[in-house]
Amino acid sequence: MENLHLHIESLIFVASSPIKLSEIKHSLDATFEADINTEDIEKGIKQLIEKYQSDEFSIEIVHMDNGFRFLSKASFHLTVGNYLKHLNKKKLSKSALETLSIIAYKQPVGKSEIEQIRGVSCDYAVQKLLEKELVEIFGRSDGPGRPLLYGTGTKFMDYFGLKSIKDLPKLREFQPVENTIGEAAPIEENVATEVNHTNEEE
Repeated sequence: MENLHLHIESLIFVASSPIKLSEIKHSLDATFEADINTEDIEKGIKQLIEKYQSDEFSIEIVHMDNGFRFLSKASFHLTVGNYLKHLNKKKLSKSALETLSIIAYKQPVGKSEIEQIRGVSCDYAVQKLLEKELVEIFGRSDGPGRPLLYGTGTKFMDYFGLKSIKDLPKLREFQPVENTIGEAAPIEENVATEVNHTNEEE
């Protein structure tokens, strides 16, 4: 079908999260009022991926989280990162990052285990992470009281620019914090005062 790859390109461009092959097909079927061959769609995607591999482009199409999306190439991450620092005056606090890190590496995990590792209550942090869709409820444990279990949410991969959960850096084993008192810090802190937790953990 003529210019099919251009229609696919427009869908990947406007998608706010990685767009799945099934979603692309559904949109194309509706546009052309026909059953578009999946192989033709895959060929179109491959054509686009090869196109954006050229050094003429600062962006590329990446297969991530079972879908496709545009991302800036690694050579331009510093430039984009500097822009985002100015764009976003607030980002996740050390407390929120600690909670999110535990959930990412231990998922599915309950609040009691998170609190055992951090040594402080995590109710506020978990609630805010849920609101930001960085965390979601995976179900309930079979243990006493059947507590809720948490895992990474729909926006986690996008927030950290990961293709899959396997791309998370390997960190040292989490150890429970003993004899720690006090409340967790707010979910967000000003960039100027925030501790770079990610660098400390690596």
